[in-house]
Amino acid sequence: MSLVDRHVGFVNALREAGMPVSLAEGLDAARALRVIDLSQREALRAAYATTLIKKPGYRAGFDVLFDLWFPPVISELHVPADQDGDPRERLAELLIDSGDAEMAEFARAMVERFGRQAAGPGRQNWFSYSVLRALSPETLMARILQEVLAGQERGGLAEKTARHRVNANIARFQDAVAADVRRRIAEDSGVERIARSTVKPPLDQIDFLRVTKADLARLRREVYPLARRLAARLTIKQRRGRRGRLDFRRTVRASLQSGGVPLTTVFKPPRPHRPELVVLCDTSDSVSSFAHFTLLLTYALREQFTKVRAFGFVDRVDEITRFFVPGADVVEAMTTLANESDMIRFGRTNYGHAFEGFAERYGDAVGPKTSLLILGDARSNYQPPALDTLKALTARARHAYWLNPEPTAQWDTGDSIASSYATVIPMHECRNVQQLTAFIETLA
Repeated sequence: MSLVDRHVGFVNALREAGMPVSLAEGLDAARALRVIDLSQREALRAAYATTLIKKPGYRAGFDVLFDLWFPPVISELHVPADQDGDPRERLAELLIDSGDAEMAEFARAMVERFGRQAAGPGRQNWFSYSVLRALSPETLMARILQEVLAGQERGGLAEKTARHRVNANIARFQDAVAADVRRRIAEDSGVERIARSTVKPPLDQIDFLRVTKADLARLRREVYPLARRLAARLTIKQRRGRRGRLDFRRTVRASLQSGGVPLTTVFKPPRPHRPELVVLCDTSDSVSSFAHFTLLLTYALREQFTKVRAFGFVDRVDEITRFFVPGADVVEAMTTLANESDMIRFGRTNYGHAFEGFAERYGDAVGPKTSLLILGDARSNYQPPALDTLKALTARARHAYWLNPEPTAQWDTGDSIASSYATVIPMHECRNVQQLTAFIETLA
């Protein structure tokens, strides 16, 4: 494969992985290749990263794809394994102190030695787990600490520092093994195929309905800036959309210039204040991952609004504000919420019954200072939608919006009544952080 083919394939792979790369940026990267030493692989990586990567969150996926399209070695140049010594002894030495090149060379040797498994006549597969199982790097910690500390007191700062360094080096070794296994699979199966199955989408494009606990921890850092922007947008919209009370004295004074006729009316400026927020969230199993994200968002929004009240529902509605204890773990909060809240009557989602119950029990939560935010997929199991009740609620609120985690193409399919609700309240597709950011930008 020529360098041009690799360049074009690499840029296309970045786009398929969800990283925005324009035609101009691809050309910038090609120009950068003319001014660097192509034999220096890390210089090549830096040139591509500088011209193509826009966010730090894209870097991990970029590095995986770069290693696939510009591998450090080829299959014909296997690194011979050390047949004379114990590889675990050598690994222990590397975990104490080693450079990236030395670690990568040893990882390639161990993949060659332990990672190959026959898959039929003339076929072979490569696996990381067989390498890690053979070497068990985690079990070397006690031996390494005994050697590094050399009689020093255990449990002190020296031990903590040594543990941190060894754990970091274990992670480096695992990453090096995984990278070499990916390279070998790519050479056997095709780089395009392994690229599509290996690289996870960037954090801001992970579907809320498929978010994992690990993703939630990463999303937490993204949510707080968005919460501040959402609160700021709603406040700006409130100030633009509302005039203060009539300033009678200044209006009369201005009318003296026109013979006492009040041609110009003067209003007092509205009192600036942080808006109030009511969140009404579907917590049923079909959108449980989205509900986890909603909790994250609500935690963050509490710091930006004067008052935040949160309500969850399946076929009954219950106020769940009490579960938003500052600093609590989101997953634990969801478990407590599921066990202690009163949101389930028959266990089937019923938006209409939930809206009616909310209006009856908590209708006073929505007022002229309130922004109402509804989050759910609008799938009501063919039950009456209670559109009139929703109309009454949105009419009382200053602002009202609905965020739907399903693709627009799936609205009104099956038991979805999204379009019916969209006639009452603006509904926005919100499947990931990128779309949530776009929604916030519309609140200008």
